[in-house]
Amino acid sequence: MPAYKAAKTIERTYREIPFDIVDDVVLVDDNSPDNTVEVGKGLGIKHIIKHEKNTGYGGNQKSCYRKALELNADIVIMLHPDYQYTPKLIHAMSSIIAYDVFPVVLASRILGKGALKGGMPMYKYIANRFLTLFENIMIGQKLSEYHTGYRAFSAEVLRSLDFTHNSDDFVFDNEMISQIVMKGFDIAEVTCPTKYFEEASSINFSRSMKYGRGVLRVSMVHWLHKLKLVKSKLYN
Repeated sequence: MPAYKAAKTIERTYREIPFDIVDDVVLVDDNSPDNTVEVGKGLGIKHIIKHEKNTGYGGNQKSCYRKALELNADIVIMLHPDYQYTPKLIHAMSSIIAYDVFPVVLASRILGKGALKGGMPMYKYIANRFLTLFENIMIGQKLSEYHTGYRAFSAEVLRSLDFTHNSDDFVFDNEMISQIVMKGFDIAEVTCPTKYFEEASSINFSRSMKYGRGVLRVSMVHWLHKLKLVKSKLYN
């Protein structure tokens, strides 16, 4: 769970985790100004990492994945502790990987009517659809969205990726998908409801614009690298 200012929502998220199949929870706090770490300790989370300085969303995920692999996880699920995504999908997502159907699973807010029904702002929905269409064309996939923060990976996939060169910002997610596709791994999607409310993490309009530009850049780099017109360190 990559966390930043999640003290008000982490308990609700944690209480819905299906511990009949989940062995360990890793909480990485990105130097939050609130008491996220203390709440996590109170819930009994054993593996808690607190960054001494804010590294960004991508930097937070890097710490999450390194720790999960250090714990010899077979399946790693990235779940935001802001209760925007329901932990109740963990069974479905992990079983797809456990039974060797797909090595990567994304929980999509766009499949079905989860996004708008859950309160996604219209401008974000439109931007999501446009960016996803562009990415599908450039990367050669047919995903419903690339921007979900709820993802499951086999350990094999994570070990095969060198995500140290990836951005420490939000575009980290897109760089990971690009790397996964470039490595030849298939990706599954499951329909996911979502919740937008005051305490849920959500980037503002200016950060969204920066993220959108980053997404376009990653898509172009992927396409050019595939054509062997450029060589990107993302795929070394």
